Amino acid sequence: MTKVPDDLHYTKDHEWVRVEGKKATIGITDHAQHELTDIVFVELPKLGKVLKAHEKLGVVESVKSASEIYAPVSGKVIEVNDTLQDSPEAVNKDPYGSGWVATVEVSDPNEVKGLLNAAGYKKHIGE
Repeated sequence: MTKVPDDLHYTKDHEWVRVEGKKATIGITDHAQHELTDIVFVELPKLGKVLKAHEKLGVVESVKSASEIYAPVSGKVIEVNDTLQDSPEAVNKDPYGSGWVATVEVSDPNEVKGLLNAAGYKKHIGE
């Protein structure tokens, strides 16, 4: 059974976002990391990059395939998880904790309303 924490928001492209004030931490879901299998590389965004919602944030590569990571919300990248450069498997081990990808300063808080809640995401993935 896939983990889908209730306190996060989700995209149909399998990203999660935790919004705390103007700060949004982003990663890929447990479902996504299961589908990708063993993650071997994560391309992180550049600090200071300004992203629009649904724009490419980075790339995650596994032994099986590569997938783009999209920004669930618009904002400026203020932090990246450099640990993933040496330990990309953290995404497999703890996708909602140590496997986070980036943090952005949210430019439009209303965009969060357009994302899926945990129940909506579970329905989307068929659980």
